[in-house]
Amino acid sequence: MVFEVEVKEGVLRMNCLGSIYGVTLEDSPQIFSRVIDTILKTPKVATVVLTETREYEYDFRQTKMLIEIAGAIKTIVRDRRLVSLARIPKCKYTEYWYSWLTFLVNVQLKQDPIGAYVALVREIRKLKGKVLRGHEDSVYFKRYISLLEEIKSALEECELIRMVKDKLEGYRIGDRSLYRQIFHPLVRPIFMSTKHTSYPIFAELVERYTVAGDIEVEILKVPDRTRYIYFVTPPEFKLSEEDYMLLNAAMKILEERKPKEFEIKDQEKVREIFFSIGFELLRDIAEERGRALSKEELTKLAEILTRHTAGFGMLEILLADERIQDIYVNSPMGTNPIYIFHQDYDECETNLISTPLDGERWATRFRLLSGRPFDEANPVLDTELEVPGGRARVACIRQRLAPDGMGLAIRRHRDKPWTYPLFLDKNYFNELFAGFMSFVIDYGRTFLIAGGRGSGKTSLLGASMLEILPKYRIITVEDTLELPVTALRRLGYNVERLKSRSIITHVETELPAEEALRTALRLGDSCLIIGEVRSTEAKALYEAMRIGALANVVAGTIHGESAYGVFDRVVNDLGVPPTSFKATDLVIICRRLRSADGLKIFRRVVEVVEVRKHWKSDPLEENGFVTLMKYSAKEDALKPTDVLLSGESHVLRDIAEKVREWAGDFNAVWENIKLRGRIASTIVSVARRLNRPELLEAETRVRANEAFHIISSNVKEEVGYIDTQEVYKRWVEWFKKYLKGESLPAGVFNTIHL
Repeated sequence: MVFEVEVKEGVLRMNCLGSIYGVTLEDSPQIFSRVIDTILKTPKVATVVLTETREYEYDFRQTKMLIEIAGAIKTIVRDRRLVSLARIPKCKYTEYWYSWLTFLVNVQLKQDPIGAYVALVREIRKLKGKVLRGHEDSVYFKRYISLLEEIKSALEECELIRMVKDKLEGYRIGDRSLYRQIFHPLVRPIFMSTKHTSYPIFAELVERYTVAGDIEVEILKVPDRTRYIYFVTPPEFKLSEEDYMLLNAAMKILEERKPKEFEIKDQEKVREIFFSIGFELLRDIAEERGRALSKEELTKLAEILTRHTAGFGMLEILLADERIQDIYVNSPMGTNPIYIFHQDYDECETNLISTPLDGERWATRFRLLSGRPFDEANPVLDTELEVPGGRARVACIRQRLAPDGMGLAIRRHRDKPWTYPLFLDKNYFNELFAGFMSFVIDYGRTFLIAGGRGSGKTSLLGASMLEILPKYRIITVEDTLELPVTALRRLGYNVERLKSRSIITHVETELPAEEALRTALRLGDSCLIIGEVRSTEAKALYEAMRIGALANVVAGTIHGESAYGVFDRVVNDLGVPPTSFKATDLVIICRRLRSADGLKIFRRVVEVVEVRKHWKSDPLEENGFVTLMKYSAKEDALKPTDVLLSGESHVLRDIAEKVREWAGDFNAVWENIKLRGRIASTIVSVARRLNRPELLEAETRVRANEAFHIISSNVKEEVGYIDTQEVYKRWVEWFKKYLKGESLPAGVFNTIHL
């Protein structure tokens, strides 16, 4: 059959559609030979691409091995004319030797250079044996052996042969297993632009799990490498050839039509439209080709088509995995794998490689959905992304800032908000911290959550929002939407969300952060949550707190590694007067910590610092910072300091002085804090024992918190004070009712007390 071959700009592209010989170099000697023949005619090739319903791309390193084989053939046949009658000794073996060498070089060496080399070595060994035994024609054998040795030397200059020389004992000529170890093409179904690598040789399977029902994930460990491989196999990689052809045909038709619906900013509506169009289109094409597809088959194919037209392709596959926290797509696209940060295996290399076409498509979608510019004049874009199975914050860069082209970093947010029980389950903090924060949030204190990137600041802030009772109104201010506002609304919260101008992109149509904040202060009595304190809005925030404009909890995140680091940033970088910083009651420090071997990263709350009010200019020198809890690496836990245990916390004393039942009674305050922590810990304990992880989620946490407050009020009405033992007893009874109707192991609640 005739293969369409094109060599353009260093890329040898061969269309193998309908090939009866296979498609890939490693599996097909016929395809290998045709590629070598093409390189012999057009030597300036840097990449080989073989296409069928999928595209197989061999990079420069692999292509270079083919070029070297082609060069060896030229050396043997033409440049030094090793294979010619003039070089072969004239004897009774001449005709056989010439025929054998001609087949070796013109056929076998093009199809199977390893096999040709093995045949050559074995022939030399056989002839030398005859010479040693004193064969009557030894003089001819020696001259012929000399010729074969020259050919052998020419082949041994090729990297392909050098790589396998030590692996050829017992080699069976025609076996392609060594080629499969050497040649690893990047594979791309024609209908999509992202490529994927083949399964790595010698990889050890560490864990296998499934995401979203049909996405297979394998965590692989390669010897002598510290980074794991995140090998993902989505449904689009497991289709039949007929399905690939259907999707290719449907994709071509959609690209020609370019539906105007693509320009609609409502992402959910766009997906619905494209799914509907794709479903009908795939059914029509299948019927034209005589295929009858079930509704389930059409739905599966339409979902894949929608993902790669109206959606974000393979980014959606990665965002569907809740255990992925960050996704990194580095420039230049097409040469680097996509990297991810996994909650259990830290930074991993994936088997996916994005292409420049991916980048352009993503850039177009980000511009459209965000309404923000992203071009050479505006080379940075900060936006948010929400797709089925995940939502994320996206930071994009492109040329002018990034000389190698577009790159992006994606911070994945949990589809459901984090909760204090979830954090307890992950040992991010302990039950004392959970109880303490629940207490101070209830009584309207101000706090900043500080730490470096990826330390869990925003997740902890979102979880802290769930500690606010739904009866209170909440206003959030963010430049990139990361807080779980939608989830809170579904839980019955009264939330107003404001979006401010990004300090990076400076979109003129968006309000500056300080104006958005001043607007929030005019929207009525509310809890105020600042996504991140970044710029001049800090002045407006502290001004409001200082004059008492906010009577409820005020919280936000900020970059900083210590309480003084936060003070330094707020005062010296953001221009807030030092004494205004006193409006901050608490600074919570989060960090990413490393294991002793440096291979494992884990997140912890490492410090809770109280900001005292007596200092004048420098809280560090004037003992204005007092640590209430400190992380113990030895015990891997937050430990209360003597200041907290002895009741010397000014924040807690100030709260107690304003509550009649607690005035002058720190022990009552302390018992209430421990009770709150105990309740959070009980939820975790029961969830583990019942293998019910859903009990750690927001719905249970909010309902349990409301129940705690109602029970506390009832107990106070009955006995005149909040009896913590009685409150806990009644709360456990409520929790039993909350779980009523579920299948519970006998005696679970007999051991519920921790």
